[in-house]
Amino acid sequence: MSIDPLYPGPPRPQAGQEAPRCIVHLDLDAFYAAVEVIEHPEYKGQPIVIGGRPNERGVVATASYPARAYGVRSAMPMARALQLCPHAIVLPPRHDVYRRYSRRVMELLHQVTGQFEQISIDEAFLDLSAQLSSDQSSDWEQGIDVARDLQAQVRARVGLSASLGVATNKLVAKVASDRDKPGGLTVVHPGDEAAFLAPLPVRVLWGIGPVTAGKLAEMGVTTVGELAALPERDLYARFGKQGRVMARHARGIDRRPIKTEHEAKSISQERTFARDLADERAIKRELWQLCQGVSQRLQAANLAACTLSIKLRYANFDTLTRQITLQVATDNDQTIYRTALLLLQRAWQRGQAVRLLGVGGQRLVPPPEQRSTQLPLC
Repeated sequence: MSIDPLYPGPPRPQAGQEAPRCIVHLDLDAFYAAVEVIEHPEYKGQPIVIGGRPNERGVVATASYPARAYGVRSAMPMARALQLCPHAIVLPPRHDVYRRYSRRVMELLHQVTGQFEQISIDEAFLDLSAQLSSDQSSDWEQGIDVARDLQAQVRARVGLSASLGVATNKLVAKVASDRDKPGGLTVVHPGDEAAFLAPLPVRVLWGIGPVTAGKLAEMGVTTVGELAALPERDLYARFGKQGRVMARHARGIDRRPIKTEHEAKSISQERTFARDLADERAIKRELWQLCQGVSQRLQAANLAACTLSIKLRYANFDTLTRQITLQVATDNDQTIYRTALLLLQRAWQRGQAVRLLGVGGQRLVPPPEQRSTQLPLC
């Protein structure tokens, strides 16, 4: 663990000036692979790749750092990963196990502050501003101490390595947490946000994907500093509202609050088949398994779905979706399957080979306390 030395300390706020927020972003390092090492100590130091089987069009979910040294990356086809690292230990994902470890980490974070926002199974933001004792800039340093202690607790009590970023807003804190992996602690003090971001590629900013980055490159802009130098009106003229957001982010400005309650919008499962399926019995069998998985995830999250949907992708990659809204929300696998089967019969052309099949639940609501009672109306 190291603290980035480039930013010596925050300036003292002037009288009447609002004290800067202290936002921490925590990112668990190579999370799935790290959990597997805890569960199987003999894997320590070995190249581990988590994902689907190479002969079933599997992709890499995550890879340990020894595997990444060979060029293995998330979302890479598993067959390509094994070309790069033939001696890798390939393991299927064990989501129930990963969720158990994630809950232990998130419980530690919640003990630190109620201003806590989990954004994925291995990432979260904390706002420590309210815990600082006064508006003096020296007290902003308390947030760094809390982050350092939290990092040590995650290591000691859960056994996982985490990289942390500490800054005045979510954008900069998230970028900072990625600077010194694994196990780093990078601090960007108030007033240093723009300087910290300036040399980095524009893709580090939220909302800038490959298409937007390509358009910026045509304008001669490849770094955040070059983007920050452009007048906001020019960015607005070229990119509309997104241009204004880009201008603020390039200057290290991000006023979004921590969202202490995250509402799940959907729960779904899908499967890409090793061989395209055209047999109706086989497709129905896969549909039933997917419906069971969605039901289990809904019940684990204490939710029920008002809308159910299916997704079909044919061998030629044409993709379609169908959905239906229920009168009564459900988390029952039989109900989900009957509804998904109805949607399948409406959408699937019999005999046409299916490459991918998916089932999802949307418009999620809390179920009743007792499952024997009626689920809520939609």
